[in-house]
Amino acid sequence: MLYKAYEIQRSWLNSVSTVASMSSEMLTHPANPWSKLGLGTMTANALDVFAHATAPYSKPAFGITEVDVDGRIYPVIEATVMNRPFGDLKRFRLDGVDDNRPKMLIVAPMSGHFATLLRGTVERMLQSHEVYITDWADAKTVPVHEGSFDLDDYIDYIIEFLEYIEQVTPGQRPHMLAVCQPSVPAFAATALMNQHKSPGTPATLTMMGGPIDTRESPTSVNDHAMNRPIEWFRQSVIATVPMQYRGAGRKVYPGFMQLSAFMSMNLQSHMMSHYEMFKHLTTGDDASAQATKDFYDEYRAVCDMTEEFYLQTVEEVFQKHSIPNGTFEHKGEVVDLTQITDTALLAIEGERDDISGLGQTKAALKLATGLDEDKKRYFMAEGAGHYGIFNGSRWRTKVAPVVEEFVVQHS
Repeated sequence: MLYKAYEIQRSWLNSVSTVASMSSEMLTHPANPWSKLGLGTMTANALDVFAHATAPYSKPAFGITEVDVDGRIYPVIEATVMNRPFGDLKRFRLDGVDDNRPKMLIVAPMSGHFATLLRGTVERMLQSHEVYITDWADAKTVPVHEGSFDLDDYIDYIIEFLEYIEQVTPGQRPHMLAVCQPSVPAFAATALMNQHKSPGTPATLTMMGGPIDTRESPTSVNDHAMNRPIEWFRQSVIATVPMQYRGAGRKVYPGFMQLSAFMSMNLQSHMMSHYEMFKHLTTGDDASAQATKDFYDEYRAVCDMTEEFYLQTVEEVFQKHSIPNGTFEHKGEVVDLTQITDTALLAIEGERDDISGLGQTKAALKLATGLDEDKKRYFMAEGAGHYGIFNGSRWRTKVAPVVEEFVVQHS
């Protein structure tokens, strides 16, 4: 019933958004005498903001067409090189640039948003790498006959993608960068590949704002996961995909619930952002207003997660702390983090991260006791929040150079 109720609300809001958008256009049309008056303009701008806030959003395109490298513009070639039911592997490379550049696998979160949330991450890393990224599927679009997808399967996908990248350029080991939630499965996959001497074992693993040990500086997100039993999550946030989607009948944690949770964490900030958008429109600062719209176009485009992946992540990462306790298993095999001896580790945290607190990602360096200290590095991005460590000006000018230097050092 929950999903059906949401679909009814979404349909209604879609209609309201369309009416508001049409009304805004009518009020600002040159043929309308009210368009010259201040009240008409203010009303039109308010309706424009409302229309944008209530509009439905589908999966965005990456849309990276060119990249500036040292003052020279290069066209970007985007391709899907592997297709899997629950996620594809995309490749981005620069046309006319040496293919011998380091290969970087960016592991995107499966946490309610599409991989396009990391568009800025991909674009910046393209300046120095050939970039691959995990393009996770919206669970409501995956038919039930494709089976289940849990944290173990996530790890298998990472391993398979890394081995594919190595096969494309034999002998050139790939590098891996995990943003937020996938720091855990990427860390586990790295340990397993080190242990089994896989040729695709990453030369470096960069973990950014990841919940390796959520007992360190716990945030409200961590508290929410800890204060309720796993059955509460199963009964309260799991819904069944309705009939109009290809994944009809699949049990999922809906993206709209994830978005609601994130929005409620910083509701005042989001309300102020929309108020600032209204002020920008009123003063004629269309560029600033469009920047806010572009952010929310991406932020409000959400996807569903499979029930088994979501519940296993909550239980193993946030409740049992299986990774730092050394009890995390992958398909019955205990993941031995001490086996990481041939992959250099970089942990990056944001000083003002309110999702993964300080120390949670850094904990990975302590857990990899079999790795030489000169293959470990920690970096804290001063003044950066959670999103600031992988997107925006701090990412481009402060964080990315650290990643690039680390990759060069350990290639």
